[in-house]
Amino acid sequence: MTSRIVVIPTRRAHSNHAEVARSIGVDIIASRYAEGARLPGDAELIAMFGVSRPVLRESVKTLVAKGLLTTKARVGTVVRERAAWNMFDADVLAWHLDAGIDKRFLDDLAEIRLAVEPRAAALAAAQRSEEDIVELRRSMERMRLEASDSVGFADADLALHVAVARASGNLFMRSIGHVIEAALRASFLLSAPVEPEDRDTVLLWHQKIVDAITSGDAVAASEAMVYVIHNGMRRHEGTEIETAPGSLPSAQSGE
Repeated sequence: MTSRIVVIPTRRAHSNHAEVARSIGVDIIASRYAEGARLPGDAELIAMFGVSRPVLRESVKTLVAKGLLTTKARVGTVVRERAAWNMFDADVLAWHLDAGIDKRFLDDLAEIRLAVEPRAAALAAAQRSEEDIVELRRSMERMRLEASDSVGFADADLALHVAVARASGNLFMRSIGHVIEAALRASFLLSAPVEPEDRDTVLLWHQKIVDAITSGDAVAASEAMVYVIHNGMRRHEGTEIETAPGSLPSAQSGE
């Protein structure tokens, strides 16, 4: 995959103030409002969106809370620098997909997943309950039953990864679910595993995660998770998967 921008539209908001916040947020992320720029005045924004002043102010408060805006006396509402944005916020991640993502964004998502999910899988192997195992197996079965390019397959894939984070017993790792969701959603829409070999590998290595957690093998669970994440990165880049990492046996086919 090159550095081209790929737009992945998200669901529209359910309220006026949320939709206004989403629209302004996407414009900020797409650099239509640059860092340090001042937003148009209230009157202009109210006319632009056709909303009341209270709705606009609620929208601005939402964006301030997410780190995208700041309000300054005698200055107005100003776009904050990217370093201040809350990238773990579900809306901020979704708005990036709306604004358009590139390879850098996908790589950043993969890197934060690599920093967290393998450890979550290892902890899950030590901490998992019977209920966790049931959920992991249920998600795995859903993946097997759904077509690779279906929403159901993507939902089941996400459910499995979230179940791993939950089984870790670590509250912070559970909160990483928004990042996992954005990464998997982007991954699925950009390169769903529709080829039989790709599908086989997705199922094979996700099953290895489930089996390792079930058997309490922390090392195997961690390594399988690393392989799954790297596999997704390779598919975005259009490269072939040849070998598995570390001590894991070679896959018979792709992710």
